[in-house]
Amino acid sequence: MSNESKQNAQPKPNCPLIGENGNIFNLVGIAARTLKRNGLPEQASEMTGKVFDSGSYEEALRIIGEYVNITSVDDPDEDFGMNME
Repeated sequence: MSNESKQNAQPKPNCPLIGENGNIFNLVGIAARTLKRNGLPEQASEMTGKVFDSGSYEEALRIIGEYVNITSVDDPDEDFGMNME
């Protein structure tokens, strides 16, 4: 049953990081805001702490990817409340 509860957990939100300024402070800020907007403030705090405790840029990106689905800023499927009708 524990596997089933894991499958029913809230999916990772999409986060448009590809194409953004690659500064880790910028990327973690975008990811944290995405988590908060999706009702996951605890995960945002947890992720931020882990990123800043990480030992490398690559490890920091891996940690961010554990919390959000990294997407492109040019992804046409992303909708952040802007109507483009």
